[in-house]
Amino acid sequence: MSTDTPVAERNIPHRIWDTVRAYVALTKPRVIELLLVSTIPVMLQAERGRIDIALILITVVGGWLGAASAHTLNMVADADIDRKMKRTARRPLAREAVPIRNVLIFGVVLAAASFAVLYFGTARDGERSFLPSALVMFTIFFYAVVYTLILKRRTWQNVIWGGIAGCMPALVGWAAVTHSLGWEPFVMFLVVFFWTPPHTWALAMRYREDYRAAGVPMFPVIASDERVTAHMLVYTWATVVTSFALIPVTSWIYLGVAVLSGGWFIYKVTMLYSQTRRGAEVKPLKIFLISNEYLALLFCGLAVDAVVHLPTIASYV
Repeated sequence: MSTDTPVAERNIPHRIWDTVRAYVALTKPRVIELLLVSTIPVMLQAERGRIDIALILITVVGGWLGAASAHTLNMVADADIDRKMKRTARRPLAREAVPIRNVLIFGVVLAAASFAVLYFGTARDGERSFLPSALVMFTIFFYAVVYTLILKRRTWQNVIWGGIAGCMPALVGWAAVTHSLGWEPFVMFLVVFFWTPPHTWALAMRYREDYRAAGVPMFPVIASDERVTAHMLVYTWATVVTSFALIPVTSWIYLGVAVLSGGWFIYKVTMLYSQTRRGAEVKPLKIFLISNEYLALLFCGLAVDAVVHLPTIASYV
């Protein structure tokens, strides 16, 4: 009798691993960077000079589960578009690696887990708050329904208003610490809100033909490069100027980071705009990467400033 294992049985571990990888890919794990960058510094600023590692970890895990849910449900709604775009053709639902019904269930379970983690995990002094969980549930709904199903396919302003979902971690982080909202997290909310269009349009300029083939009216699909980069420059200035609103409640550390990184970001986008006006060949993907670096520098500067806890600028006035 042969002791050889049938080929089908030998392939079972590979199929299981492929399925696991498909479900992980549904959550867009790389986007976790923005979640970390925009959540942790705000939490540290909410309690300057104090680091509650356990609360930070719980909030990040709960926020990640919520983001994973939103991304999973987004892929369900975008499956038809993803099949038409080279950049997204290898996504799990685009290549039918997993059943769409299972993905829907997966997305809902992730949302429920996020709600539970944030509701029970962010309790302070025995008091629980629905606010962090409610903000994440709103984020999931807004991203999966308002942005993906309504805005994305109907208007060139899709990423402007759809970017609200990406701004929510700042509010969630503050709410996890204080069980309330103040003006400071809304400043960081607006920083990410104004930052999103130049960040996303730079990528859309690079993949313009993909979006055109999918019928998605991204701004670079319907407008000239000069017009797109002019709008990018306006939003870049709005991003940097808004970031200055936190200067009075921070120290010279954040002041220096905000001014230097902001000046650098504006300079780079201005150069891109100048190149498009001259009709020169441009590489917009560089701005996409630079925008990531700018936001990371700004929020990391805020985090360091909060931890070091030097006297604020306002205290000298």
